[in-house]
Amino acid sequence: MFDFVASPPSREVRVYLRLLFDFAATSRLYDVPFQSDRKSRHFEDVIPVGSEVTAGARWPVNVNCGRSSRLSYGWQHRLVRYQNLHLSSSLPHLSSTTQSVLPWESSSCESPLRKLEAALEENCVDDTWEVFCSYKCLHGFPKQAVVNKMISLMTRSLSSHWLLKAYHLVLLVLSKSPHLLDYDSLTRLALILARSQMPVPASTIMRIALDRFKFPSFDVLSTLLFHLVKSDIGAYLASNILIEICERSLHKKPHTKNSKQLNQNVTIFNLVLNACLNFESFQKALLILKFMSLIGVAVDANSIIIFAQIYEKLGHRDELMRLKVHVDSVVSMALSHHYCQFYDSLLRLHFRYNDLGPAMELMLDLYDQSKAFQCADSLNRLKNGLRKPCLLQIGSGNLTTGYKVVLEPDRLRSDFILDSQGQPTLVLFSDGKLAPSTKALAKLINGFVKERRFGEISKFLIGIENKINSKERSFSTLVLAACIQVGLLETAHDVLDDLESVGIYVDASLYKSLFQAYWKGNLFGESKVLLKQMRKIGLFVNLSDEDAANSCLSGDCTIKPLRSKGKFSENKSCLAGHLNKEIREGDLVSPLVYEFNSTILFFCKANMMEDAIRTLKRMQQKNIQPTTQTFSYLLNGYSSLKMYRQITMLWGEIKRRLEDGVLSVDRDLLDCLLMNFLRGGYFERVMDIVSYITRHNMFADKWKFKEEFLKFHKDLYRNLKAAHAKTDAQRKRLEHVQAFRKWVNIVRI
Repeated sequence: MFDFVASPPSREVRVYLRLLFDFAATSRLYDVPFQSDRKSRHFEDVIPVGSEVTAGARWPVNVNCGRSSRLSYGWQHRLVRYQNLHLSSSLPHLSSTTQSVLPWESSSCESPLRKLEAALEENCVDDTWEVFCSYKCLHGFPKQAVVNKMISLMTRSLSSHWLLKAYHLVLLVLSKSPHLLDYDSLTRLALILARSQMPVPASTIMRIALDRFKFPSFDVLSTLLFHLVKSDIGAYLASNILIEICERSLHKKPHTKNSKQLNQNVTIFNLVLNACLNFESFQKALLILKFMSLIGVAVDANSIIIFAQIYEKLGHRDELMRLKVHVDSVVSMALSHHYCQFYDSLLRLHFRYNDLGPAMELMLDLYDQSKAFQCADSLNRLKNGLRKPCLLQIGSGNLTTGYKVVLEPDRLRSDFILDSQGQPTLVLFSDGKLAPSTKALAKLINGFVKERRFGEISKFLIGIENKINSKERSFSTLVLAACIQVGLLETAHDVLDDLESVGIYVDASLYKSLFQAYWKGNLFGESKVLLKQMRKIGLFVNLSDEDAANSCLSGDCTIKPLRSKGKFSENKSCLAGHLNKEIREGDLVSPLVYEFNSTILFFCKANMMEDAIRTLKRMQQKNIQPTTQTFSYLLNGYSSLKMYRQITMLWGEIKRRLEDGVLSVDRDLLDCLLMNFLRGGYFERVMDIVSYITRHNMFADKWKFKEEFLKFHKDLYRNLKAAHAKTDAQRKRLEHVQAFRKWVNIVRI
């Protein structure tokens, strides 16, 4: 008899034990259980790892592995014999010393581990991967440091092949031994995946790091988001990740250091908001705006421009009007140039709503000389002493249901640059001054002409002439010449009369040009009236009507462009071209659509859903088709009140319009529908949305939907089989739940 530790068993027994351990380790890796007489057992059931060996302990082994049944019988026989011979004699020693790993087991692991560590030092990813897989098959995962060195080695390779292998290795470690994962190796892998334009793996790794460890540093987060937002899917995932981080920041107590500093880093929000704008994910953008308010992020001039462009796309003119009060108070040449895009968005909305009066007032304000910031001393003084931040009400105008965001309109951070896609076209910046473009002027004139408000055109031109400093007051002449060129003769003549009445100078060539247009159009009566006006201003006083007409028809009546730079730099032909285009094309969407949508949005923000539905019915009675925004407002209103049953009825209306082609497909809308059906437990509707997403080949963030399901329905029908369902309704619901579990890859544990 010999001591269990000091005197090892014979070589034959050690060989059999080694084979048994190797087979057990391989079985654990591929989830192949041992088969015993009573039930399936894992290797831990055969030899309890980490347990103490007590007196009279037996290790029941009964292995049945097909062709190896004879050999397994030999293993069992040898092990039982070894137990009977040696365990009883070693009992006094084991009672005082606990051994979790046999000494020959430990020595057999150390050699492959040293080989793996040496391979890692050589930095050859192909050879190291083979050694790693060999070790894993025999002994399972190595210690944490080795696992993370393997992940880091594959990450440094920068090969898409090895990056994906590293990604799948992380998922495997997460499912088997999550304690082996390390934050630094995960964040490095996420950054390299994002830089390699693999947004789905990158976002998944970052979410694993968020779930298991801590908030990432802002350098890591901003770098990750910077790479993600370059693509449509990446921007979609980036917005979801930022929303998840905001939710954690608001609900986690006590707040972490990084989460407390979230409100001090507006660049991250600007980056994602701009991506939402570029890829038209407007509902996500509005949700991020809400979180900026709740967290207390101080928005800068870049944020204001992005807000304005998002509000313009959605038709939220009231939000822009609230912002305008703060933007108007900025007195800086650099910021005035920057806010050119803001005024451009606001002017677009005025025209979209067909509110020509506010549009004209805004254009007159832009011509005001007080908008010319040419004093360098003033600019420097503003840099040294910025105004205190102010609060801006967003969302609902009701102080109890709306939100306030901290506003710093004088601050312009240089670490974020807006995309060039949003260059203004209605408002331009020249010589330190903002001014409307020829396109904006053409829109305004065309709108007044359609409503036959010729006096408003005269009012606008008189206002402009009084604001600009030009010895030759040629602005009105240029505008009227463009009207004559496109055939708006009545408009030009009426405005000409108004300008004469207030003493506004008009170039004499304009009268001749209008006379020629009348003559070509066989409007001889109007031409005679015009000839009398020409004599009143001193033209053709000594000539007969016939000689005066011949003089007008034979003379050169070309109108020269403006000589005063920075006021209205384009020539007559450019204005005439824009004006002709506006007359020919007109508005593609009726202004009533925006009016109805604005009303529905107001009722939804105020939780007055019955009034919102009545407005929708009136909209349909007037034969005005609801848009995607219309249904988004209704959906958000029902969702805020948790009225999931009403959302199911709303989905029926949306689905019918989608199938008829009347409504365009919007991912944000389907995304919101799916989330609400998950929360409400309407799994038939859930799979209806999933089927629609799959059929239209749309990307879905399954991670987010999986987390939402586990949050509300983690154990729903987990152990129920279809054969045990009591009713047909329960059986169908079970099928839908199982189908959703399969879609988001929820594995039963």
